[in-house]
This record gives sequence, C-alpha cells and structure tokens, in this order.
Amino acid sequence: METILQYRSKPPSQKNKAALRSKGTGIASSRVPSVRRICLYTSAALALVALTSSTGVEAVKHENFKTCNQSGFCRRNRAYADNAAATASWSSPYELDSATVSIEGGVLKGTVWKTLEDGAEKVELPLLFSLYTNGVARLQIDEAKRLKGDIELRRESIARKERYNEAEKWALAGGLQLNEAATIEKLDGGAATKVKYGAVSPFEAVITHKPFEVKFMRDGEVHVVLNERNLMNVEHWRKKTDPKEGEEENLEWDEAFGGNTDSKPRGPESVALDITFPGYDHVYGIPEHATSLALKPTRGGEGAYTEPYRLYNSDVFEYETDSPMTLYGSIPFMQAHKKGSTVGVFWLNAAETWIDVIKQNKANPLSLGTTKASTQTHWISESGVLDVFVLLGPNASWLYRQYGELTGYTTLPQLFSIAYHQCRWNYVSQDDVKEVDRKFDQFDIPYDVIWLDIEYTDEKKYFTWDPRTFGNPIEMVDNLGKRDRKLVAIIDPHIKKTDGYSVSEELVTKQYGAKDKAGSTYEGWCWPGSSNWVDGFNPLAVSWWVEQFKYNKFIGSKPNVHIWNDMNEPSVFNGPETTMPKDNLFHGNWEHRDLHNLYGATFHNATYTAMIERDGNKIEDQKRPFILTRAFFAGSQRTAAMWTGDNEAKWEHLQAAFPMLLSQGISGMPFAGADVGGFFGNPSKELLTRWYQAGAFYPFFRGHAHIDAKRREPYLAGEPYTSVIRDAIRLRYALLPAWYSAFHRASVDGMPIIRPMFVMFPDNEAGFAIDDQFFLGDSGLLVKPIVHEGSTTTSIFLPDPEVYYDYNDHTVFRGESKNVEIAAPLERIPMLMRGGHIFARRDRPRRSSGLMKHDPFTLIVSVNADNVAGGVVYLDDGESFAYKKGDYVHRAFTFNGPQKILKSDNLNPHAVVKGAPNTFAKSLKGVRIEKIVLVGLKNTVYEGKKKVTVQSGGKRWDAQITIVPAKDGKAASVTIKDPKVEIAHDWSIIFD
Repeated sequence: METILQYRSKPPSQKNKAALRSKGTGIASSRVPSVRRICLYTSAALALVALTSSTGVEAVKHENFKTCNQSGFCRRNRAYADNAAATASWSSPYELDSATVSIEGGVLKGTVWKTLEDGAEKVELPLLFSLYTNGVARLQIDEAKRLKGDIELRRESIARKERYNEAEKWALAGGLQLNEAATIEKLDGGAATKVKYGAVSPFEAVITHKPFEVKFMRDGEVHVVLNERNLMNVEHWRKKTDPKEGEEENLEWDEAFGGNTDSKPRGPESVALDITFPGYDHVYGIPEHATSLALKPTRGGEGAYTEPYRLYNSDVFEYETDSPMTLYGSIPFMQAHKKGSTVGVFWLNAAETWIDVIKQNKANPLSLGTTKASTQTHWISESGVLDVFVLLGPNASWLYRQYGELTGYTTLPQLFSIAYHQCRWNYVSQDDVKEVDRKFDQFDIPYDVIWLDIEYTDEKKYFTWDPRTFGNPIEMVDNLGKRDRKLVAIIDPHIKKTDGYSVSEELVTKQYGAKDKAGSTYEGWCWPGSSNWVDGFNPLAVSWWVEQFKYNKFIGSKPNVHIWNDMNEPSVFNGPETTMPKDNLFHGNWEHRDLHNLYGATFHNATYTAMIERDGNKIEDQKRPFILTRAFFAGSQRTAAMWTGDNEAKWEHLQAAFPMLLSQGISGMPFAGADVGGFFGNPSKELLTRWYQAGAFYPFFRGHAHIDAKRREPYLAGEPYTSVIRDAIRLRYALLPAWYSAFHRASVDGMPIIRPMFVMFPDNEAGFAIDDQFFLGDSGLLVKPIVHEGSTTTSIFLPDPEVYYDYNDHTVFRGESKNVEIAAPLERIPMLMRGGHIFARRDRPRRSSGLMKHDPFTLIVSVNADNVAGGVVYLDDGESFAYKKGDYVHRAFTFNGPQKILKSDNLNPHAVVKGAPNTFAKSLKGVRIEKIVLVGLKNTVYEGKKKVTVQSGGKRWDAQITIVPAKDGKAASVTIKDPKVEIAHDWSIIFD
C-alpha cells in the first residue's frame, strides 16, 4: 500500500502514465488521497510497483501502433502496386461498361466491372459521377453485392453488410448545386466518354473505359488523373476459402494486434486508387502529421519516408517530429500546386487510410506513366465506398472556396477565444485558479481564459466538481467574469462506469453508448478506470448529451464556461492501438472500422449543439460556443478548434508547430494551435520565451503543461524573460483586430488565417516549400518567429519586388526572391510589413480582450512603391450570432498617395438590420481612431506640412501630424495624432 499512497499523493511520471495506458489499469491522478480511493485502486498495486521501478527513454511507443506491413489491407495494396510496377504487361481488371453510361441532372451513372483472375466471374461495381456548378466533381464506386446485402457475415455478426456510405452526413455541409447542364460525348467509337461541366469555368473529364481511368482537364490541360497507374482496387466480397498450396493468408480474414483479434465479419473490403498530378512537383495537406508543409515522398527519392502517411486518429503519446505517423486527427484533403495553378482531391472515407506519395523523376523507378515533373499518390482505405472529389481550382483562393462550399467554412469564434489561454494539467483548486488569476494582473500580463483539466471533477465523473477542491465553482466563475474572463473545463467521451452516477446509469440503460461486436455496451479503460463511450452517431444519444450541459444539470457552469473535448479519437487505454476494437458497433450497426476517424467529430459536434442550446432556443439569446477538440475530421472546422496534442518541450517540437498549423489552415481547419512551452517536459527559459513569441502567431494561443512539469506561468520565468513574454502576449492583444478580420475572412471564403508563401505568391517557385514564415491574413505582416536555440538573427525570404518595412523600426528591405538578414535578439520577433497594406491595432494594454471593446484604434499604413495602400477591418460584438443578420462593422481603408487622400468606406451592405439600425455600429459611437501611422510615405505628399484636413459627416477640421524623416536605411513615417474620426464612420483625410 505504500506505493499506492505515494502515487495518490503525487501523480505518475510521464513514463509511468504511458505504461498505465498500455496496461489498462485505468488509474488517473488526483491531488487528494483518501481511504476510499486507496481501496478503489488496490487491485492495481502490483502493476504500480512494477511501474515505479521501470526505467527507459520517454518517447512514442512505436510498438503500440501498426506499420503498413502490420496493417493487412495496406500491405496487400502496397504489394499490388509493387506487382504493377514490376510487371511489364500489367493490366487493370476494371472496365466501365459503355452500354451503361448515361447522364441526367448533372449525375453520370454507369457500371464498372471487375474481372477476376480466372476471367470466369465479374464483380459489379455501380458508379456515380456527380458534377457541380462550382467545378467540383465527385466519383463514387460501390459494390453491388454488399449494397444489396447479398453477402454472408462471418461469426454470426450483427454488423451492417453494406459498405459504409454515411460519411457525408458528418463531413459535408450540403448546398452544392448539381450542374444540370453538364453533357457527355462519346470518343474513340465509344471507348471513352468526355464530360463537360462547370458553370463558372469550362472543365472536362475524359473517362477511358478499359482500363478504367479518368483525366480531369482545365483549359485543355490535364491536371488530375485517377487510376493512371492502374492501382485501383476494390476488394470484393467472397467466402473464406483455404489457401492454395504454397499460398499464405495475407491478413485478409483474421488480424491480431495489441492483444486483440479483429473478427472482420465482412472479410477483406479495402478500396484503393492512384491519383496523379501531372506537372505538379509539390503536394500539401492530409493533416495531421508532424512533418513539413510540402509533403515528402514515401516510396523512394531524396528525404523519403519508408512508411505511407497514415490517417487513423490515435492517442499518440509523446509523438516524434518529421514523421508520417498518424496523430490525433484526419483531413483527407490533398492539394497540388505549381506555378499558375492549384488543384485538390478530397478522399471521403472515415476508415483507416494510408497514402503513398511518389515524386516522378528519372531517379525513382517506382514512378510510372508520366514524363514531366509530377506527383503520384496512392490512397488506400480499409473499408467504405470509393468516394473522391476532384477540385480544379484554378488557384488556391478558389480551391479553398470550393472546399469550404463542400465541407463548410470555419466557424467565426468568439473574440475571447483568439486571445491568450492559460492551462495546465491541473490547477488543483479554485484557490489555485484565483491565485493564478491574481498573479497575471499583478504582473500586467493579459489573458482571457483559464483551463481546468480532469482533476476538477469528483473522481473523474464529468459534469461534477470535486467538493474538496472546487467546492464553490460559481464563485470561481463569477470572480473570473469580473474582468470578462472565461473558464474552459474538460469533458471527454469516456463516462466512468460506476453506481450512483446518473450520467453513467442513463448511458447504459438507454443504450446510448458504443457497443461491442455482440451488441452489448462496450466497456474499456480510460482515466476514470472502467468506462463507457458516448455514441455520437446516435441522434437520441446526442439529444441526451445536449441535456447534460443545461445549467440545471451541469451545476456550477455559467455562460462564461466553455468546453474542451479531449481523448476523443477515441482513446481507450486497453484497446488495440489505444483505441476501440475495429469490430465494435455504433448506431445503425456500423462497425468502428468504418467510421473511426469521424468519432471525434460527432462528439464535438454534439457538444457544440449542447453549448448553443443551454442558452435557450432563441438565437438572440445564444452565444457562439468555444469547443477545443483533439480528434477531428473534414467538417470539424464548423464547430471546433484543434490543437496539435501532446508535444514536448523541445526545440524540434517548436520547429514542427508552424508547418503543422499551416497544413491545418490550407486544409480548411485554420483555428489551430500548439501547446506553448511543450506539454511534456520542462523548457529552458529561452525555449519558453521563444515559444511564446511563436505562439502569439498561432491562431489558437494557449500555454499548457503536463502535471509532472514545473509550474511555468509567464510571471514565473523571471527577468528578462517575463517582460519579453509579456510583450509577446500584449502584441497578440494589440493585433486582435487584424486576427479577427482574418478569422472573419476564413469564415466566409476559406482563406487560411496564417498563409504560407505558395498561397500568397503562387508563381514564385522558390517559396513553394517554405514553412517557417507566413503572412497574417490580409494585414501584410510577414512573420518568422525564432525557433532555433541560440539564434539572434534570421533570414526572411522576400517573394516579390515590393518594399518591406521592419515592424519595429521601419528599416527598409527590398529584393525579389531574396533572403534578407533580420536582427532577432531575445526581445524581438522578426516581422516585416509589406508595402501596400493597412491594418488596425489596439494599443492600450488591458487585462482581457473583453475590456478592450471600447478602446480606440491605431491604423498602420505601409505604403508601397506606387505610394498606395489598402486594408480592411471587421468588427462585431464578438460573442453573439447577430452578425449573421448584418449586425457588424466592416470597413475598407485606402490610401492614394498621388491623390493625397486616406479614406474609410463601408463594406457592410446592411445599412439597417430588418428595419432597425445596426445596433453594433451604434454601440461603437465614440470609439475613435486615435492615431494613424503612415510608413514609407513619399515626401511629395507631406513635405512642408504640419497638419491635414479631415472630413466626416459633412464637417471638416484639421489634425496635427508628426514627421520622422527617412534616415540610415529606415523609412520616413508620418503620424496623424487624434484625427477625431470614428472607426464605424465614413471619413477621409486629405494631405492638401
């Protein structure tokens, strides 16, 4: 019992906690030991004795996760590809039946036949080819026998017989319009079919019938080819037979891993397809992986990985960087870019998926079919229908709009959620929370949100509070609210299985949990010990889950309490690959294998609905929820933010963060962050400081730490580090108008919030692989935080001939495709302002973003070589849905040097809202622009002047200016002091 007592007083180390997961003890930490708890965990004593004496390096346990060779369907399809590459006479067995091809209402229908090896039997594969007005095309291939239920399940399984075809219910936003004017034309005497579609731009798809292949064309050029290498493979249903002499089973039927044997009631059922991007040397996307923005090859070539990129949402403990290993979320959206063009493919499949990437060149014998620089990919999923969307761009901004129309745009968050968040596992009591809150104020460091990990609950029971440490949560929450701060509490999908806990009892009795393969409520192990998991696919379970968040049920919650959904891959400590068995069942008797990557999305979607409905049914009473999720899928952006999970306090993890976040942004889920400081371990003071400077440019900005890590709130760093960290956080707050404007654009057209070089400068090939610098929205701010130990200088790549100004001292930089050296002592974040842009700041330090609502603005005008500039700012109340009816302020700022005028114009078409004045605009009465700084202004505009003329509302007046002339390589600047113009009004300033 001594080991138990020690453990309960001090939670397990990282190493021991990893072992606890693998052993499935279900033990979780707590600060308050008790006889009752000690008795509860006595059965784990022997395991703990072993754990406390163990040694070893703390890192990801590769043996807990499959390689492609250990995943039967991946191994089989990779071997299929190798066989195709090695066989000169390779012929695909798939053929589109010409006689079945027809088109109606924008949907082409047909039948693909798969001829088996003996040629005596063919497998019928129904095909749908849907064409949309925005230029998106969708190819779906199913299997007739499974679709009709004309198969036999093994081992008396009660699972569904069909291939899973419901992923679109969760991933797609709906609303795409079929291109009913799409036409087909027979080619080569009926051997091929040409499809013309697209209302905006003319697109074509040429379908070769035998072997089956589809080429997608724009402007007469082929951009995407499906099945060019003839690797398409649909593993059809058949009865299990004994292997022939000399043959071995290739994991088709039974597959054991991690102490679990997968029963595979439907037998082998994978789908695979090769997708080629002719002429494209760079591909991006398919997060989440700790790798570079531009994806590396996986089958030969310089710097190639040996494993494919894997998409199988997993609780990966202390993940490694520079790896194609699966992580917590999956977005099967890949884009290819070359000079002058961006295209993409979206593989709609929620099962385990592997993706090989091959760069076509003479040195790589595995690249086939094309002769120019190209990228070949091979997509392999364990089950489901073959369902792929092709998006032909033509450029990145159009591609992101297309993808957003398909899966939805990121939700516009509450303003507080893009400010700074303070978290650790765990703040141990409400007194601890109060002290942290007080210390932030004492050291003049702003923050908006404090977070509670699992220890706030009563014995890991969600919707409860530990009565000994959080005995008065209302008082705690109200105290935070005095400075307009929020609380985020963790609520995970595993529900502690215990008597007397109503949430658990209702989940089981009402059958709202995930099931095992026999149809009984599944029981596994997670932080609470024995647990059951909410079935987010069940609409009745979702309705029940929504009820749990009502204020009269989640006692202690209030409108300023928001939710963190963690462990929702789902993480199961004693399951195979730390998740559920694949033959578990969910609503409708779909197998876990079919929808694994969707589970986390269904859970955070349900939580989002709950957070809206807790405030009532009237939209005017509802607030935008803030939900953080670890697991995600395509479409998750509509209801949640994400973070990159259990990173480490190491420089390589700081370096990995921006490529990961840039990948999230271009994949439609830009509200993303990484734990500042690293979750595991103890960062040096330099690393912590540099991480805060980087984190100030994460769309989601949160400091977080493991329970074993030393306390590292910013005020504990000591000088000069605390002051430098304070400045970084204050910079984030000053730039909130620019951040919020970037979030707004992402929510309406899908443009990333932090934008990589290839997106902003799509014709400069030198920038296509750069992933350590980026632009912030439309602000013109080019940022490259320091991510290497000991660095005091850095080089920034200038992609174009435009002038750039140092953000801090206005030093001028020029040079197309040139790297320029920037000084970067500890206290400085390398930032440049591109000429031609205007952005808004709020410069008055406050304790939280909510206290800045009526603060004045500063405009920064960085003039370009033509002496002009432009920019926008978007503002609303930052919390409600009133903006959806037009209750917001959207302004365009323009400076025209030749005409010597700076203007503000309205971009909101809703002058009134349903007959009433724009109430938000009215609320900004008196909120002014207190200062305008023009950088790089030509002296012909301001020479000899001491004032400017201001016009607004039919009145004119003068404003004083201060001039700092150009000197020592620094640009001239002109400051207009208090021009007495309001942020929500039209006005003009004339240099007459």
